[in-house]
Amino acid sequence: MTVNESLITIHGGYRSLKSFQVAQLIYDVTVRFCDRYIEKRSRTHDQMVQAARSGVQNIAEGSQASGTSKKTELKLTNVARASLEELRLDYEDFLRQRGLPIWDRDDPRRQALIDRRCATADEVAVWVREEHDRGRGGRSGLSGQAQPSAKSRMSTSTFPEVAANAALVLLAVACSLIDRQLAAQAAAFETEGGFTERLYRVRSQKHSSRLPSTPPPQSTRSTKSTPSTDD
Repeated sequence: MTVNESLITIHGGYRSLKSFQVAQLIYDVTVRFCDRYIEKRSRTHDQMVQAARSGVQNIAEGSQASGTSKKTELKLTNVARASLEELRLDYEDFLRQRGLPIWDRDDPRRQALIDRRCATADEVAVWVREEHDRGRGGRSGLSGQAQPSAKSRMSTSTFPEVAANAALVLLAVACSLIDRQLAAQAAAFETEGGFTERLYRVRSQKHSSRLPSTPPPQSTRSTKSTPSTDD
């Protein structure tokens, strides 16, 4: 039993979680993407934005609920993971239905975006524009004509393709982070138990601290004098 265990554990602090930060970035990026490329009155527009929002909100709510319920924290974090998976399918459908490629896992543009460590939607938008322009342009050769680079030849470099794939890269990062977070939460729940187990331990500890100390055992030796055998 933990000495001086608290009934309400340390909780919250979700803003410092990397999973929350990336999920929030995905939400901001998705709002911009949908406003630009998805009909605003369509159901898809609303579903994508709500799925992105759900990812952020459930990470935050789960973190806040962890003080009294590890089970609730685990459940809400899993809801966040499921919401982002739903959003990932929406982006993949967007590309597939328009005949645009989904970048392979070993595509160097994926790692380039990860290495960029964008913190805001504006920074992602700058990267998307740079990647688009890089695909459209090229470096001049000896003939003076623009020669596309290997990366340029690999991509059609349309704005919708780059923007949707950029969102997919961020989603892959977020899902990986949440998967590790879920594993850690499950392990903690198995080891420490939930609120009920913690309540029992705390009450047992309080009860033990109130018990009086055990008195020393009484001597069973008689105090009566014994007659002398010399008489």
